Amino acid sequence: MTDLAKIPVTVITGFLGSGKTTLIRHLMRNPGGKRLAILVNEFGALGVDGEILKSCADESCPVENIVEMTNGCICCTVADDFIPTIEALMTRVPKPDHILIETSGLALPKPLLKAFDWPAIRTRITVDGVIAIADAEAVAAGRFAADPALVETQRIADTSVDHETPLSEVFEDQINCADIVLLSKADLAGDAGLAAARAVIESKSPRRVPILPITDGVIDPLVILGFNAAAENDLGARPSHHDADADHEHDDFNSAVIDLPECADPELLADAIRRLAREQHILRVKGYVAVTGKPMRMLVQAVGERVRSQFDRPWRKDELRTSRLVVIAERDHIDPGAIRATLCDALGA
Repeated sequence: MTDLAKIPVTVITGFLGSGKTTLIRHLMRNPGGKRLAILVNEFGALGVDGEILKSCADESCPVENIVEMTNGCICCTVADDFIPTIEALMTRVPKPDHILIETSGLALPKPLLKAFDWPAIRTRITVDGVIAIADAEAVAAGRFAADPALVETQRIADTSVDHETPLSEVFEDQINCADIVLLSKADLAGDAGLAAARAVIESKSPRRVPILPITDGVIDPLVILGFNAAAENDLGARPSHHDADADHEHDDFNSAVIDLPECADPELLADAIRRLAREQHILRVKGYVAVTGKPMRMLVQAVGERVRSQFDRPWRKDELRTSRLVVIAERDHIDPGAIRATLCDALGA
């Protein structure tokens, strides 16, 4: 059973044109009393137009809860883009009850699932389920996508995709990760097309999952939300063609908590964090810093060499004025002693 304190996330995957945006629009119109947030992975003119979803915004899913990631394929930009974006969604006030993630058609879902085990988010969020949408008519005809040429054009247009994967393998990875498969455009496929598409899906899937036809994205949200799958803890049952690919092993990370004295010069500290990113391959830094002479604590957040800071609130009388940073790196690069030495050197401690 999923930890009810965690925000559930539904990952929606499928090729360009399969009907992901149409399904999300239906869920926005039928949220079942839940406050939604949506992350759309989009790049260039060929990606899903986030403005379509924003035009459907309402009280259950306001415009500010609809965020676009346009810097490339979501499975290739986990550290720099996905983690900060999902953290920002979780800090919305009021907090969303459920987050929908629409991947690009080229995204490999398993690396994204692995990202949910990152120290920065793993105690606050869980993958409720993975939905794979497949164009029923295309799958029945052995094409996987309604317009393979357009999908290939999308691949060429996105220079950030660092996995050269045949479309058939991307399709199989999407099916392998799914908790439910939706056969879209069922009205166009007809009974024979649906039966053929179902046979293809069943032959590809490593486990028995529900396979349901849909038209115009219409399906009861109770059927596809609330799986409580905790998919991030069930990766072994979701095989991928890239399981042995080191470029997509995003779960092999470690973190260290670094306690520091007060900081006299925040810019020197920021320079030291940038140096850690360059020289020690540090991916993320986040925490609070006591600045000499300032009554407020300083929130520090860094992604690679991008460092942001702001004073968020006064120190309370019962708090010890001290600095504490959480540092995240690939497991082979984490060296708490060396990290602390670099930071202390910047503080003159």
